Amino acid sequence: MPPSGTLHGLCQITEQLYLSNARAATDASLLRRFKITCVINVSESEASRASCSEEVVDYVHIPVADSPLSTLCDHFHRVADRIELVRRSNGRTLVHCNAGVSRSATLCMAYLMKHRDETLLEAHRWVKSRRPIVRPNVGFWRQLIDYEKELRGSTSVHMVSSSLGEIPDVYEEETKHMLPF
Repeated sequence: MPPSGTLHGLCQITEQLYLSNARAATDASLLRRFKITCVINVSESEASRASCSEEVVDYVHIPVADSPLSTLCDHFHRVADRIELVRRSNGRTLVHCNAGVSRSATLCMAYLMKHRDETLLEAHRWVKSRRPIVRPNVGFWRQLIDYEKELRGSTSVHMVSSSLGEIPDVYEEETKHMLPF
């Protein structure tokens, strides 16, 4: 399946899981076209609620800021289980945040780890292949690493020191030649 990252800001992660920015999530025609039945909004604003079409029967708002200090991990199990429940009932879930880069991508990766038995490294590679702009903040990476340890007993991604500070090793190569600010 080829990447669908440019499809109106709405990207297909799995057959029944989509990731987008807030703008795409407020487009009722997109929600209808892709048969979205559940919207998970992980942002401080509930703007997408008003745009949910009649077909969207489930709306979840998780008011978390995109900050390395925010605790998103408190929602990993609940959101992953909700996405799985929607999938089992043949529904489709759209997870979005403001830009579709950090918070929503983090929750999609948590779902893939818990319900598709992927390592964090595999989940990140897959989500990034579907939406190349994903880049969870460092705090969310730490929480994902801890979540993988909880689920699997080991970790496939590690935090390392770089010229930019501590980063996940998946970014190590691309930051090797960057200068600190």
